[in-house]
Amino acid sequence: SYVAVYGDPLIDPEPDPYPDGLLDRLSRVGVNGVWLHAVLRDLAPGGVAFPEFGHDHERRLANLRSLVSRAQRFGIGVYLYFNEPRAMPTPFFESRPEVAGVEEGGLTALCTSNATVRQWMSDALTHVFREVPGLGGIYAITASENLTNCASHGAWSACPRCQTRSDTEIIAEVVRTLEEGVHRGSPQAEVIVSDWGWKGHGDAREIIAQLPASVMLMSVSEWAKPIERGGIASEVGEYSISSVGPGPRALRHWEAARQAGVRTAAEVQLNNTCELASLPYLPVMDLIAEHCHNLAYAGLSGMLVGWTMGGYPSPSFDLARRFDRTPVPETEVALDEVARDRFGPDGAPHARKAWTRFSRAYREYPFHISVVYTAPVQVGPANPLYAIQTGYRATMWGIPYDDLDTWRGPYPPEVLASQFGRLAAGWEFGVHALEAAVRATPPDRRPEAEGDLRLARAAGLYFRSVANQIRFVMARDALASGGQTLPPERRRGLQMEIRRCLESEIRLARQLFALAQEDSRIGFEPTCHYFYLPLDLVEKVINCRWLLNHWDVAGR
Repeated sequence: SYVAVYGDPLIDPEPDPYPDGLLDRLSRVGVNGVWLHAVLRDLAPGGVAFPEFGHDHERRLANLRSLVSRAQRFGIGVYLYFNEPRAMPTPFFESRPEVAGVEEGGLTALCTSNATVRQWMSDALTHVFREVPGLGGIYAITASENLTNCASHGAWSACPRCQTRSDTEIIAEVVRTLEEGVHRGSPQAEVIVSDWGWKGHGDAREIIAQLPASVMLMSVSEWAKPIERGGIASEVGEYSISSVGPGPRALRHWEAARQAGVRTAAEVQLNNTCELASLPYLPVMDLIAEHCHNLAYAGLSGMLVGWTMGGYPSPSFDLARRFDRTPVPETEVALDEVARDRFGPDGAPHARKAWTRFSRAYREYPFHISVVYTAPVQVGPANPLYAIQTGYRATMWGIPYDDLDTWRGPYPPEVLASQFGRLAAGWEFGVHALEAAVRATPPDRRPEAEGDLRLARAAGLYFRSVANQIRFVMARDALASGGQTLPPERRRGLQMEIRRCLESEIRLARQLFALAQEDSRIGFEPTCHYFYLPLDLVEKVINCRWLLNHWDVAGR
């Protein structure tokens, strides 16, 4: 959900994760299922084995029934997202050592090699699906960031029961347990399992061969796709819109699933990814169309179109649904349809030109895990600058500081700056075309078109700011390390670069401030909520003015 309050969403119906207005808009752009994070021990009693489990489960199930009933009115099914069985604090196992698995960070896994654990999982799922008729199914990641089964993080050999088994056996057994429990409660419900994390994100065909035929295997489409940006070779290891799938891992796994008689599905994010998550969607429609067209011929039975940051009812979803028909339309046909619906017959040609320019520019994105998680791409001009090195490490999706060495991953600093600069320059051409599209849009459709333009302008400010911040840090550090030994011309050049970056950041922060004041979606992401607020951009202007004076007065 784009509007959920994360935590325990079923305990209190007041902060509704899927209000009717959102369900209505999602259904209009083709979405027929939504997912909701849940913890199994909160939804069902634990029986004799785990009497601590199930507190307030009746209340949660009542709220879940209400949500399922409301969603059905819009033709939408509700799916529970599970990582199970969830690890428990280690003291939980003092009276039941026989079910204790591997330990990690003060938590211990409920060992699924123990039949008691598997029986509880199966019975709990059956209880949920019997008590909530019409529940669509589950979406399970069995090797997620959360510690679950003993093989989930690759350390199963540390468990006395699992050490004689393989991770293939353990994970396949977990999937079979999930499937049996769900289908005993509701034979028609879907059991969708992700291969995320299996075999350390490697070749998991051994596991796939042991899956029950009634599940659906879901793979991140673009995973492991080789890419080259700025002459630097890499491969995709996260969701990516700039890299169009499917990639080799998904293709291998889908083929293995077909051989095992298992249906397949793709995990994609069509609105946004960690490449830039603080906007609800990006107008790179040519890339979305190319990916959807590729997947339409991949023999899939389903597609997850939005992960944690991707649930806004966007034109990207509307575009995706155009490919869910027979015969599959060509990309140009689907793009033209969406452009006419959104911008009218006169605005559509300009919008198509803008989307192509945005998409071409976005292919320059210097994709890497370090870049998307630690560089200032989520905060853009809201990230402050520093007169001297802070020595602080960038935090994941939090505060980038000035940690250029972590930001850049495999990219040399100059290449990283150049790639974001090229992306920003190409993006500006797209903005010009989208401005023309908005001017030609009929009045009744103009509010949505103007919203697209605001988001596009904001994205361009982010990309330009990231390039500025990289060059600022490079120049600042070169000036500091060179000291008095720098030739005067080199010193003046670095000072001029610093001044250029600071003055540019002031302009970008002021422009983004105006956009964020107009559109509360800017800076927001559903799991983190606001990466920054408009007042942070005011502070950035003061920050940059102070730095300009600092360098003027100190002469460095």
